[in-house]
Amino acid sequence: MQTRACIFDLDGVIVDTAKYHFLAWKRLADQMGINFTAEDNERLKGVSRMDSLNIILEIGGLSPDDGTRLKYATLKNTWYVEYISKMTPSEILPGAVRFIGELKKAGIRTAIGSASKNTPMILERTGIAELFDAVSDGNIVSRAKPDPEVFLKAAELLKEDPGRCVVFEDAAAGVQAALRAGMKCVGIGSPAILSGAHLVVPGLDKMNLTLLEGIEKL
Repeated sequence: MQTRACIFDLDGVIVDTAKYHFLAWKRLADQMGINFTAEDNERLKGVSRMDSLNIILEIGGLSPDDGTRLKYATLKNTWYVEYISKMTPSEILPGAVRFIGELKKAGIRTAIGSASKNTPMILERTGIAELFDAVSDGNIVSRAKPDPEVFLKAAELLKEDPGRCVVFEDAAAGVQAALRAGMKCVGIGSPAILSGAHLVVPGLDKMNLTLLEGIEKL
């Protein structure tokens, strides 16, 4: 195969942490008197913590100073960490371990490409750290998707050409980042939201090496 590496977003692709982000943001929004819905939460997928907070503040028509914004973001993260600290391997999404195992048997290297600074904790709690050859996350990159930095850093850590990497993403901003990195992209979720991806599947349980080979021809 031409593909030498696969880079996976974490939230919503490998593990189901999106619900915890929503719970924490909803808790914060309620405290501020902002009506924050599950539909609003879709705008936060693949977006950095501060940018997510700014979206919520925009929804509520609030404009606090930078110090207050930082306090809000820190409070949200405290609540989120409380939630994910109780995660178990049962929250790994269907097909993820099986597909990554197939990639490794085929000699394809694997990495995480996530904006989350909580990536190490999630990998440890779910027991899947050993599945990945490299981790590029918010602890070593500073620019949020759709900037391609997180994926380019993953390719650098793997010592692979970006053009031979395939990204798996569940957010439109992540798809844009993959394309800007010069990589192929598999969208995980809705074709309507992830229309820029080379292929869209509902989840990794629907992914296999044959589909991966097909992307190489696009």
